[in-house]
Amino acid sequence: MKKVVWVWALWLMLASFAWARDLPDFTGLVQKYGPTVVNITSTQLVKSGGQGQTMSEQDMLEFFRRFMPPGSVPDGAMPSPQQPQASSEVPVRSSGSGFIISPDGYILTNAHVVDGADEVTVKLTDRREFRAKVIGADQRSDVALIKINATNLPQVVIGKPDQIKVGEWVIAIGSPFGFENSVTAGIVSATGRALPNDNYVPFIQTDAAVNPGNSGGPLFNMNGEVIGINSEILSRSGGYMGLSFAIPIDVAMQVADQLKMQGKVSRGRLGVVIQEVNAGNADAFGLPKPAGALVSGVEKDSPAEKAGVKVGDVILKFGGKAINSSFDLPRLVAATKPGSKVDIELWRNRALKRIDVTVGALPDAKTTASGKPVKGSKLPNKIGLVLADINKDQQHALGVSHGVQVVESRGVAARAGIQPGDVILAVSNAPVHNAVQFDQLLKGIGANKRVALLVKRGQDTVYIPLRMP
Repeated sequence: MKKVVWVWALWLMLASFAWARDLPDFTGLVQKYGPTVVNITSTQLVKSGGQGQTMSEQDMLEFFRRFMPPGSVPDGAMPSPQQPQASSEVPVRSSGSGFIISPDGYILTNAHVVDGADEVTVKLTDRREFRAKVIGADQRSDVALIKINATNLPQVVIGKPDQIKVGEWVIAIGSPFGFENSVTAGIVSATGRALPNDNYVPFIQTDAAVNPGNSGGPLFNMNGEVIGINSEILSRSGGYMGLSFAIPIDVAMQVADQLKMQGKVSRGRLGVVIQEVNAGNADAFGLPKPAGALVSGVEKDSPAEKAGVKVGDVILKFGGKAINSSFDLPRLVAATKPGSKVDIELWRNRALKRIDVTVGALPDAKTTASGKPVKGSKLPNKIGLVLADINKDQQHALGVSHGVQVVESRGVAARAGIQPGDVILAVSNAPVHNAVQFDQLLKGIGANKRVALLVKRGQDTVYIPLRMP
């Protein structure tokens, strides 16, 4: 009996060795490419005290809790609310990550890492620190390009996201909660993921641990190539819960090239409001299967209207590329050079039809240079919305008699689920007629109070609640 137990124990030990031998070894990859990853500290001056715009002590504590390591909150950084002080500017710092893409100091990171920063500092693994210049930041893709004054820097190798296989090993390197050069590993869970409020990025989903501070850091494959920029997590706790999302590096490099050359990103525009084709819609329109993008609105004088696109059309192909999901269309249109003529295959009256469209230019209101808004661009309102008034023809196309259309959604509004393309019909029971009146309605609602916005999205009309900032 003892002999049987001994043999069994020996077998388990050998099996565990074999299993461990099959696991990947990341040490060589980290040693070689770890020095290409940088820590980024963004400093923003926030008015405190007096008559100016203030940040409460609770807000600042939450800010530091999310983005700085324990014990790193400087003494005196947060004035006590019991002691009124003269108006002053308090430096508030947040931590993020980035990686070097050229020996002369160009660095990729997320736009939200440097958004609104008055000063950006880059720290290398050899502890050297540099003041960085923001070359440009594109909010639509959440990609920013910054530069430090240095030479002979180590640089990453750019991979090919179209060759990614679900299930392959990846590692993330960054500064979660300010802990620099932290390495985590996981696998690719999915590719081409669509997230709310992100119409232009087919995200890579992984289960590699990503937390606040990892934003902007690289996602490596086992060949040591960067295949993505760690950008977002989905979480109920604010921390890692197994769902991490990275911007494919080819998308990021296309943005970076344009930021470097012209300080902004040019995207194509079609001028349609679309929705997903579900099984019910496919059956109603006589489609053989649910696919494509159902047109629920066509903007007046848009490229789509000029080409003859109509409400009720289902766009199946754009430039010869299949539209399997409605999410595919904005990405393909945005990647098309404005002024290009593109063939569209659509489904109309239970039959295929082909038309040519000359792609327009998407307004660049979301692109910033040197960390500041582009001159003349419209800024988000207090809940993070940029709105556009809609004329009578647009109201008819959208199937509404009043309202304003969402051009951009950020902050409070984005977290509540309001998306670009939504039409806001009312604030609680008060009808909305234009953007100015909408902002006036918000002014009458106190901070931290809940308000419900009546929103039309595609064929659906729902109330979306949010809490006022």
